[in-house]
Order: sequence, then C-alpha cells, then structure tokens
Amino acid sequence: MKFVSLRSAGRIVPGIVAGEEIVDLSDRFPDLVSLIEGGPEALDVARGAMESRTVSRIALEGAELVAPITRFRRDVLCTGWNYWDHFEEGRAERPTQDRPKAPTFFNKSPDTVVGPYDPVAIDPSFSETWDYEAELALVFGRTARSIPAGEAFAHVFGYCLANDVSQRDLQRRHGGQWNKGKSIDGTMPLGPMLVTADEIDPQALRLQCILNGETMQDATTAQMAFSIPELIAELSFGMTVRAGDVVLTGTPSGVGQSRKPPVFLRDGDVMVTRGEGIGEMRNLVRQVDLRGRSDVDLAA
Repeated sequence: MKFVSLRSAGRIVPGIVAGEEIVDLSDRFPDLVSLIEGGPEALDVARGAMESRTVSRIALEGAELVAPITRFRRDVLCTGWNYWDHFEEGRAERPTQDRPKAPTFFNKSPDTVVGPYDPVAIDPSFSETWDYEAELALVFGRTARSIPAGEAFAHVFGYCLANDVSQRDLQRRHGGQWNKGKSIDGTMPLGPMLVTADEIDPQALRLQCILNGETMQDATTAQMAFSIPELIAELSFGMTVRAGDVVLTGTPSGVGQSRKPPVFLRDGDVMVTRGEGIGEMRNLVRQVDLRGRSDVDLAA
C-alpha cells in the first residue's frame, strides 16, 4: 500500500493511493502516525476504506502532497557514511580516518522537513555550501528497544525518499558534529509517499539525485556499508524507537562538496530525488532570509 498526506479543504489529511485516486482517511485517522500506531488493525481499516464507495476520493494528479509524516515526537534520526564510496570521496578532508566499524548516527530537527514538491530554502548569508544528499528513509511501525537484526524488518512500516540538504561549512564550524549543519529550517524534502514494507526490496533499490537535469548521484541501496537490519539493531540498542519515527539511511557518492569543482545548491536550481518503486520528489531551491536578526558572527 502507498500512503500520503495532503492538503485538502484547508487542512492536512492522511490518504491511501488507490490507482489514480487518493482515498481520504481523515474520518478514521487524524494523521499517518496514528494509522501506523494502530498496527495491523489500522491497515485493515485502510483497506476497508479503499473498497468503500462512500469514502471521499481525491484525484492523485494535481493533489497537493505534503511530507507523509507530519507529526514528530523526536528529531529525525539519520545515518552518516553509510555508503563506502561516499566515505572515500570525502577522504581528502580526513586522510587518516579509518572506516567506521559501526554506523554513524546523528539527529536533525523536524523543522527541516518540507513536502516532496515544496521549495527548499537556502540563505547564502550564512552558508555558501548547501549540498544535496539523496536518501532512502524508513519509518518504524512498532515501538521497541534492542531489536535483533534478524527481526528488524518486522519493525518497519514503510519507506519513502528524503534529501538531507546539508550546510558543509556549518558542519566544520561546530567541531565537525553534524546536527547544526543539517538542521536548518525548511531544507529536507520527505516523500512523496510512504510505501509499505511489503511492496519494495529496500536493499536493492535504485536511488538518484538529479540537479538541473544532470544526474549527480546514481546508486543502489545494495551498496550500503551497513544494511538496514544492522542499522535498526545498532540504533535501537538500549534506545527505544517508536512507531512513526523516521530514519534516514545514508547517501551514496556524488555529493557536491566532493566534486571538482564543487557543486553547491543555488537559487533557482531544481533538485529531483528519485527512488525505484517509491516515486520522485521535485524541489525548487529558493533563497530566503533564514538569518533574520541574528548577531552570530560566522567569521569568528
């Protein structure tokens, strides 16, 4: 099944894709997180809505889709350096660093999240190094702690796309930790739909990022350094993950900072993030005022 969130009649509602239509689920669930929390019984309710002739339906074409997950109870959970080619393409900045023996995790603010066709914000006044990172994202379907790798897939509700737009100079400014350089408001598209785990093979999925018509990233998730079961086992080790939590699984090689010359996002760019079986997001890059009245001196 394919689930979406969309703006309809002035509010955001959850829906399920049925052919060329979206079945409105808002009279059954306030949002997709509520559906996910409901487990198998909630999926049965969604199936029943698809078969009902009385439920409101909206044309899929032209629907105003937003990010599938619109209610976050924690930061977005992220994975760094999860494709060895990506780790190696950045080695010039850290020539003596060994490959990690376990996944590298970090968080980013939910306020980064925008919809699959919304503008992505940049502000050159505090960063000139806005970089794209196409990623497969997973959404947990069950709340658990210390999940064994062999049971990991049973805890996944579904998958969608993300683009972890990053500010490379902010990453370096803050001691090399990634939270700040990846947590700027309005910078991470998520979507376009949440595809249930039974519909795709997340370890054999082609992932692409296309910038202004040029393919910048093109890889399969089979190239992950740490598989999805390994990520789930390591992330949940001693830490509760909850139904509806979003996890980004890492980006492949081809990012802008490692190109010669570097390629960074600019106002007016069009960024397409594509995933086999999941669809594509298309986001216009737009310069906005993110600095506001801040007196932070970035030259200090």
